[in-house]
Amino acid sequence: MNIIQTGWWTAKGVGWDNLGRRLLQAWRVRIGLLRRRLEPSSFSQEAFAPQCRAGLADQPECWKRRQGRFLPAVAADALARMADESVWAQNVTRIAAKALAGDYPFFSRWFGRLGWPPEFNLDPLHHIRWPAGEHWLGTARSGPPRDDIKLAWEPSRFALAWHFARAHARSGEEKWAQAFWAMFDAWVAQNPPQLSVAWGCGQEMTFRLMAMLFAAVRTLDSPAATPERLYALTRLAWQTGKHIDININQARMTGNNHAISEAVGLWTVGLLFPELAQAGPWHDRGRRILAAEVARQIDDDGSYVQHSLNYLRVMLDDLLWACALARIHGQELPPVVPDRLERATSWLVEMIDPASGGAPNYGNNDGASVLPLSCCDYPDFRPTAQAAWFLLHGARCFPPGPWDEKMLWLFGPASLEAPVKPLARRAAFSAPGGGYYILRGGDSWAMVRCHSYRHRPAQADMLHLDLWYKGVNILRDGGSYLYYAPPPWGDYFHSTAAHNTIEVDGQSQMVKGPRFLWFYWTRSSLLRFETSPDGATGCFEGEHYGYARLPGRIVHRRKIVRKGDLCFVIDDLLGAGRHDFALRWRLCPTAWQESAGAYQADIAGEPFQIALRLPEGIESRLLSGQEGPPPEGWESLYYGQKTPAPTIVAAGAGILPARLITLIGPAEKVDPFKGAPTEQLLAAFA
Repeated sequence: MNIIQTGWWTAKGVGWDNLGRRLLQAWRVRIGLLRRRLEPSSFSQEAFAPQCRAGLADQPECWKRRQGRFLPAVAADALARMADESVWAQNVTRIAAKALAGDYPFFSRWFGRLGWPPEFNLDPLHHIRWPAGEHWLGTARSGPPRDDIKLAWEPSRFALAWHFARAHARSGEEKWAQAFWAMFDAWVAQNPPQLSVAWGCGQEMTFRLMAMLFAAVRTLDSPAATPERLYALTRLAWQTGKHIDININQARMTGNNHAISEAVGLWTVGLLFPELAQAGPWHDRGRRILAAEVARQIDDDGSYVQHSLNYLRVMLDDLLWACALARIHGQELPPVVPDRLERATSWLVEMIDPASGGAPNYGNNDGASVLPLSCCDYPDFRPTAQAAWFLLHGARCFPPGPWDEKMLWLFGPASLEAPVKPLARRAAFSAPGGGYYILRGGDSWAMVRCHSYRHRPAQADMLHLDLWYKGVNILRDGGSYLYYAPPPWGDYFHSTAAHNTIEVDGQSQMVKGPRFLWFYWTRSSLLRFETSPDGATGCFEGEHYGYARLPGRIVHRRKIVRKGDLCFVIDDLLGAGRHDFALRWRLCPTAWQESAGAYQADIAGEPFQIALRLPEGIESRLLSGQEGPPPEGWESLYYGQKTPAPTIVAAGAGILPARLITLIGPAEKVDPFKGAPTEQLLAAFA
């Protein structure tokens, strides 16, 4: 690519509508204007005092009033209904106790050694300390001489505060309140205003403030909640609001959930801290930006701009927080907010497996958990969906369970009496604005993507197929692992090779640009999507043109026919010439066995099978945990952690056009078709 092409695709990647904001931000940084406006001295106690109408002695009374305008308190007996003692101990008190012993929870899964109180600017994975005492404008970025900044940001999100507050609420033990306030003191001491990387992102600051507010209000009855600490937290809320107000352009230029999070942060400070001089303007500006960004980022069919299930959950948690507080304060957010919230919630519920609560590990997954208010595992999307469904409909979309806890904290004990009125799932669901298509069988469902990108792509995964059977995600996405990692891992998880689709000539469907950018965005066409009147069968057919840039102008066409719980997949590579190509089926981690071109495992207590029919020159094999180069057979369900994933790789070289056929389903349904002639097979699934 020449410099003109690179420049054009870079501008398209950041978004033409965001280009002006990016140029403005670059100019503000270049001339030093942003640094002057974010000068540490302007965030000091001396600068704060005249901006706050309540002094140190007023803090207990101010916070008592704030407590009455905050999320409802939850009694110990209500929490006991959410999880029995063993589940609670495993998911709340064990994590809190490990932190007091020096092991901090990272990304809802693994622990990093930070000591106690935590060293907030330590990356325990790479044993790197990020600088404190230097302005974040010079340090808050991934890459040499350090690594992934998210590993430094994660402790400062203060997710542990939610655990301390919940443990205190259920047990009444003073040690959990003491632990939260000790952690708060340590963070303030280690992160002077603007002088650590923790100040480098307004979204991170918002998440941190939300956690601190929740824990502070829930431990307000503790002797640890001294006037001095309450005053320091009020000052931090002011510093957060001021920083976001000055620099929210940085979030808006990204066109993603950062802008929604920061708008919610600005609005929250304005709403909950009326003693601050700028509370009114911050509240109003946050409200305006929130409405504008929600309208910009959520499609009419509920699809989300970031092509990511987890980022959609982040956005929904932001909106749940805002809507819950608005309800308490008797406010109405702009109509576009509840409207788009309802569309996105309905979209998400369609994507949730009803048996497990899981959803496709689709798109970028950075481990973000904005409101970790349940004992459910991180991949379980029911807590967010249940709370949003109650907010919108006064009912629950899932039966009662531990996923109700988030709803309980946001909307109070009365929510637990809400009736269960689930979404009526259809045999076929489509969200054409985002290019998502679902086919459902009796015990199975499949999601496939067919989309021409209008917004920045996340991963090169067009026509990727996710398949679920009896609560098990059998065919699955590879995830993200780390956003900044050494080769080959930095690109692998975003590449076509980490998805259930076809890779041609060892290349991804798009050309990788710098950082999060892709060039030559994939275009696609939906050719067919329908079900029989009784819903017993369904068909998807689509194609993408990501490989049309290669010699032979290759098109990948995928047809999926569902008959009950049996899926028949035809992959056609159209074009000319001899090419290397590989079809991958990334499998759930269990004991898969190969026999005569078919792969079988025990799934939900019964044999499940994947049988392939391949053209001459293409052979299949089962790989798992291959380091490479190139890597093969890996997945990441939790950010910063990768694990082997059994993967069927059917690869070789052949003359195009070529056809690859896959039968997927319970063995008893696959067996009758395995030996059938191809013509008979095609006729059976026409």
